[in-house]
Parts: sequence; structure tokens; C-alpha cells
Amino acid sequence: MKKILIIGIGAGNPDYLTVQAITALAQVDVFFIMDKGAAKAKLIALRTHIIERFARAGHHRVVEATNPERGADNGDYRAAVDQLNQDKQRIFERLIAREMAQGECGAFLVWGDPALYDSTIRIVEAIAKSGRQALEYDVIPGISSVQALTARHRIPLNLIGRSIEITNGRTIAAGFPAGIDSVVVMLDAQDSYLKLADADLDIYWGAYLGTPDEILMSGKLVEVGPEIARVRAAARRTHGWIMDTYLLRKRDPHDGATVHLTANE
Repeated sequence: MKKILIIGIGAGNPDYLTVQAITALAQVDVFFIMDKGAAKAKLIALRTHIIERFARAGHHRVVEATNPERGADNGDYRAAVDQLNQDKQRIFERLIAREMAQGECGAFLVWGDPALYDSTIRIVEAIAKSGRQALEYDVIPGISSVQALTARHRIPLNLIGRSIEITNGRTIAAGFPAGIDSVVVMLDAQDSYLKLADADLDIYWGAYLGTPDEILMSGKLVEVGPEIARVRAAARRTHGWIMDTYLLRKRDPHDGATVHLTANE
């Protein structure tokens, strides 16, 4: 029997690792690292640093593979994602078959938390269910970018007694959801918040959370939205990639009109 650990490593700061994750790292014989290209070399560097810091010295090995790219969706986003996950499954299954011996423990280190906007759990589950590998797996939760965002802005995720929604840029572009006060938006490549130029919304935005490149900005959306878009575009040009998250919240008319803006560039 082979064992796979899907370990959440947090949103960028090695100190975000939980004690459970550190304990799990010390059990691993083979770490599988998916290379996403030179533009995201810092993501591999962080994983490498975590392995060197917490894994058993001299008792593990690292295997790298090229991460497949998602093709054009041609109007069918779900089909494109399904194809990407099938491509990843073939690579994962090949790695597990060729690079692990029976009785060994392998691990995929997942940015943030494996349960939030990540398909590693689904892929490993599909491999286990196929029966082609004698495989068991466990999931180790991590501190997500959502948690890091609210902590860095020093705000609660939800209002008292109220619900939140976590969605993506494609969905929020269609409008702010009815009956919700707070919405976290992930995977927004198109600055969709600019379509919600509503004076009654605050935005709390963060990029490269937990890393030395971290940027934080917040304020009334109608006032700071264009500046966030400018800073975001500049950061993407500088680094070649960007990982960002933001929270939109309806303003309480009793809170006044205070505007707050912080940026660390």
C-alpha cells in the first residue's frame, strides 16, 4: 500500500504551517513538485524551503514534473477545467506508479488549503478509486488566502449573524449576490470589482499574501477600485504572475464615510 498526503502549506508564509502539517512533512519519503514555469519560480522556491526546513534530512527525495496548462475554454469553462484535471491525473498517477515503492509515503504540497479552489483532492481520490494503485490518502488543512487576507486587514470574515459567500471573478462580474453582505472573490483575472462601482461597498484586497511581495489595499470600492487595478497590473508586470484575493462588503450607513487605504509595494 502506498500513502499520499495532500498538505496545505498556507498562503505564502512558512510560519503559516500548522503543527499537523509539520508533523506530516516529517513522514514523507517522496515530495511531488509541479513546475508551473519560470514566472512562478517563487512558488517552487517556497515549497523547497518548506521541505528543507521541516522534512527529514537525508530521508526524502523530491520529484518534479511539468504542470499541464489549461487550454482555451471556448465558452465552456467547466469542460476546460475537467480536461486540465484529467491531464493532471495522468501525470500524478504516473508519478505515484514510477517514483514510489510499496509502503512509502508521498506528498503534494498545496498552496493555501486543499479544500478551497484546488482540485488535488479530487484528482487523488479518482486515482484511488480507479483501483490501478493500492493507495490511501489523507488531507492536511492549511491557512487559506481568505484567512490570511482578513488577518492582514484585521477584520472579521463575516458580520454578526450574517452569511458570507466565496466565489470567483467570473461570477462576481455578473453582479453582487442578493441577500449577502460579505463576498470573498478569488481567481479574478479581469478586475471584475470595477463593474460594481457602488458607493455602498468596501473592498479589502491583498496580493502575494504572506510573502515579502505582499500588497494590501482597502477602502470604498468606488474610490480605491481604479487604484487597485493600477497597482495590480504593475505588480503582474513586475513579477510575471499574481495571486490575489479580495473581500467586498456592503457598507453600514451608520459607519460613516471613512476611507482607509494601505499599500505595501
